[in-house]
Amino acid sequence: MCGIAGFISEGKYNLRDLKRMLCIQSHRGPDYTGVWNSGEIFLGHNRLSIIDITTAGNQPMVFENGRYVLAFNGEIYNYKELRAQISKRYRFKSNSDTEVLLYMLIEYGVDALSMLDGMFSIAFWDNEKEELLMVRDRFGVKPLYYHLSDDGLILASEIKAIHEVINCRLPELSTWASYYTKGLYGTENDTFWKGIKTIKAGHYLLYSKGKCVEKEWYSFHERTMELMNSNQFINRSDQEHIDFYGELLERSINRRFRADVPVGFNLSGGLDSSVLLGSIHRLFKASNDIRAFTFFCNDDRFDELKWVREMNQNTNKPLYEVMLLAKDVPQLVDKVSYYQDEPYGGIPTLAYYLVFKQARERGTKVLLDGQGMDEQWAGYDYFHNSLGHVIQGSKSDPLKSALLSQEFKVNSSVPDYPKPFDSDLLNLQYRDLFFTKLPRALKFNDRISMANSTELREPFLNFEMVEYAFSLPVHLKVRDGHAKWGLRQIGLKLFENSIALAPKRAVQTPQVEWLKGDLKDFVMASIEGLLRKKPEWFDKPNVDVEVDAFMKGKYDNSFFIWQLINTNTLF
Repeated sequence: MCGIAGFISEGKYNLRDLKRMLCIQSHRGPDYTGVWNSGEIFLGHNRLSIIDITTAGNQPMVFENGRYVLAFNGEIYNYKELRAQISKRYRFKSNSDTEVLLYMLIEYGVDALSMLDGMFSIAFWDNEKEELLMVRDRFGVKPLYYHLSDDGLILASEIKAIHEVINCRLPELSTWASYYTKGLYGTENDTFWKGIKTIKAGHYLLYSKGKCVEKEWYSFHERTMELMNSNQFINRSDQEHIDFYGELLERSINRRFRADVPVGFNLSGGLDSSVLLGSIHRLFKASNDIRAFTFFCNDDRFDELKWVREMNQNTNKPLYEVMLLAKDVPQLVDKVSYYQDEPYGGIPTLAYYLVFKQARERGTKVLLDGQGMDEQWAGYDYFHNSLGHVIQGSKSDPLKSALLSQEFKVNSSVPDYPKPFDSDLLNLQYRDLFFTKLPRALKFNDRISMANSTELREPFLNFEMVEYAFSLPVHLKVRDGHAKWGLRQIGLKLFENSIALAPKRAVQTPQVEWLKGDLKDFVMASIEGLLRKKPEWFDKPNVDVEVDAFMKGKYDNSFFIWQLINTNTLF
């Protein structure tokens, strides 16, 4: 996992600008900084060395005849299998997945993308055709932003790198307004900043001679429909479905332990973490140097340490417990906002930042996480109730559009999410996978892991696992009052205790209690600061009313309070 940057420009930008971009996102890859240019095309790379940590894996990587150049952020987990597939046609000079990807793109072009099991954002230049291919992985695990103007194209792994050279940082009003009225964090293409776009998950963008075309290379709908209509899938029994998914899970975790540096994992007290821990212990039972990391807030009402310790006690995996206290929050809010570039997900994100920081300090350069199970197995409570709220576990509406002035509110828009499936449940899952829940979680987690020069891998987002669980009949997702029923059967085999039967919980932190208690002065100062900076955005009397109601305990969630704090730190 690394950072990439570059541009195509007719004299507007130069090598010095590229180095400025790479410097500002150097936390993504402090092990080596590489640059390449030819004429109007410039590409750069911040390397975090994970696979083949020798100089042979440095980027940008240039093909021996000079025609092709690759700058790539991420990991290709099946690189060993792909290397064997093409080894007779290419002479390898390294053991890196980057070189495998370079030759796959040369050999197969965009058709190579469907053969990749990994997370990636790619910039691939063809000198002969004078074409730049930019790609994002199937679920958008790795970011890729771009700015298109009459001066050319600029690309980078982080928004701040583009801002560094275009010298313009203006808010995209429609995105900010929709953040408050709908709880959205941008669309598939739009960001919170004017003029900066993101390539859609599962899409590529081809730039040639001043023209830009974006195309889909991965169709989740087509693949899942094909799977659901296949005789092999239809004829499997419930147990055969669960067993087959278990095989996919085991292969995915095995591949994601491919690294030449220490690998650990994040741990919480829920089902997904128990499946991750149990699988890792089964696959690597003899290994006692795979570290687990978890956070707590020193509050028994919320902390999951009891369950985490219970899960971990029968393994030989060392557990590191990272504490977040209320007094740490103000400083962390500013620090994490700098790395995020856009609004992010509250105090749990701050806690995860400390987890990655601790991992890096302990020498663990790669962490696995349990992201993606709820989306593919329909685990969130709002999949199965009629409240329609976007926050897990919330009983009151977390959104407060009355905070906004009428003049600002009109900039918001109502999202029209596609509904390609006949099932309401599948359409909700599809929405969360590609438009709401998963994209924002992946964005938050990429930034906080990279802020600490640590690679985050998501074994549950292997595309075949997601497609398979998503396609399963409803009774394997929800049964006997339990969501993720089929996954719980796997969990019960790995851990014969109550963890596998525990109900879904939101990430546990005392955010509400802290924001109206120990952090009240910080909250009020942040809101006052925001109202001074952006008075035209807000209806101050209504803000005062809603904030006062929150402080008096009227609401069971603090999402709108966090929105105000978060916005203040970004201006």
